Amino acid sequence: MHNTLKPATGILKELRAAWAFVFRDWNLTRRYASWVLVFTVYDVVNAATIMMIGIAANNPRLTLTLILGAVMWSFLSRLFGEIAQSIAYERWEGTIEYTFMAPVHRLTHLVGVSLFAGFYALIRCIIVFGVLILLTSVDASFVSLLQCLVVMLVASMGFMGLGLICAVFPVMSTENGAQATNIVQALFLLISGVYAPVSVLPEWLQWISTLSPATYALTACRKILGIDHTGTAIQQGINLNGVLPELGILVLFGLVTIPLGLFVFSKAETWAKRTGKLKRVG
Repeated sequence: MHNTLKPATGILKELRAAWAFVFRDWNLTRRYASWVLVFTVYDVVNAATIMMIGIAANNPRLTLTLILGAVMWSFLSRLFGEIAQSIAYERWEGTIEYTFMAPVHRLTHLVGVSLFAGFYALIRCIIVFGVLILLTSVDASFVSLLQCLVVMLVASMGFMGLGLICAVFPVMSTENGAQATNIVQALFLLISGVYAPVSVLPEWLQWISTLSPATYALTACRKILGIDHTGTAIQQGINLNGVLPELGILVLFGLVTIPLGLFVFSKAETWAKRTGKLKRVG
């Protein structure tokens, strides 16, 4: 008897399909390598410029605080942006109709997009951090930096869910959807205490800052490094056990926002198919 290859079924089939979306997005990124280079250089220069504030103040702890904010925001914002604008990219490529009509579960599609976004954001983050430590010394242990990386990865779940929610904007509006995701991203930068303490915000914005995963991720990392928002040393630094409340909140963000994002996206997809909004315009 001749052996025949059987088609993949069940979870294996879904994993292969998710990997196909990762591979597709990787090829799209390579296709626009010049744009990737431009935005990576911009991230590096922007982070280095912010870091120079601490160097000019001759305050190593403030410098470390600014580096932390720049690196974490580089990771989380790129993760959020890649997921939120994935549909906009589909429109530009003219593949959105094929993707939405393909016999692939939407969860599988979005898992593949999120996995690539996570890998891509992590690589960008490592590049930014690598350049920054070439420009100045980092007053932190390797173990502390690894623990901060763990916090960032946990925080990424919440930003994945938020990215899925904002991915509906390009579905609903061909012309202005991508711009709307940029506005949301800018608002998170403002309210999360990335470069300035949340306490300097108006009181009503301080309440809104509790809705950002980055707020808790930055708080946890600053505790691990032993610094406060102003760059002042407050303690020797603690391990992950000391930031379990923040990690718990970050996990809760992921458990709430990811299913919510999938639900919102499915509703937007149904609406787009019913109203004929999938067609690429321009």
